Amino acid sequence: MTTIGIIGAGNIGSQIARKSVELGYDVVISNSRGPETLTDLVAELGPRARAATAAEAAAAGDFAVVTVPLKNICDLPAAPLAGKIVVDTNNYYWERDGHIPALDNGETTTSEMLQERLPESKVAKAFNHIYSAEITTHGTPAGTENRRALATASDHTEASNLVTRLYNEFGFDTVNIGALSESWRIERDRPGYGPRLTAAGLTEKLAEAPRTI
Repeated sequence: MTTIGIIGAGNIGSQIARKSVELGYDVVISNSRGPETLTDLVAELGPRARAATAAEAAAAGDFAVVTVPLKNICDLPAAPLAGKIVVDTNNYYWERDGHIPALDNGETTTSEMLQERLPESKVAKAFNHIYSAEITTHGTPAGTENRRALATASDHTEASNLVTRLYNEFGFDTVNIGALSESWRIERDRPGYGPRLTAAGLTEKLAEAPRTI
C-alpha cells in the first residue's frame, strides 16, 4: 500500500488527505504546529492516517505532497525527501511571502524554487490552481463529458506521470505543461488559475498566460 507524506495540513493538504484515504492510500500528515494539533483531523480521516512531524511525514511517504507557504520552503526537511517525488501545490502570494524579485521579474517559478531547495527530489507542480473544496467535489470518472482538467509540470517524467495517475484517481484529466520553467503559466492570476476547465480549455488558457503579472 502506498503511503503519502503530506507536509502542510491547511485547506489543500487536508483535502488531499481526505481524498487519498478515500482512495485507499495511507497518509502521514504534518503541520508547523506539531502532531498534537492534528488530533481532530486524523480522527476524521480514520485508521489510514496518522499525524507526525514534517521530517517523519517526509520519511514515511513513498512520495510527498508539499503544501506550505512559499516563504516556509526553506524549513522543509530535504534529507528524508531525497530521491522521492515531491508534489508541489505552492503559489506565490507576495502579500504573505514578501516580494521575491526573481518571481516578480519572471526569472524563475515557485516550483523551480522548491526544486532548488530539494535538489535530490523530483518536484512536480500540481493542485495549485483549484479551490481546496473542489478537490473532493469536482472529480468525475475517466471519460466523463467535460471532465475537469488540472495542469502539471516537472523536469522528471516519473514525477509528471505520478501526478497524471493521481489526478485521474482524484477524478481529473491532466494537461502537462512541460518543464518546471514553464509552470508560471498556471501560477496565480494567470487565465488558467481557478476556473473549471476541460483539457482543451485549460490548454488554451495556458497559451494565453502572460509571463509577468
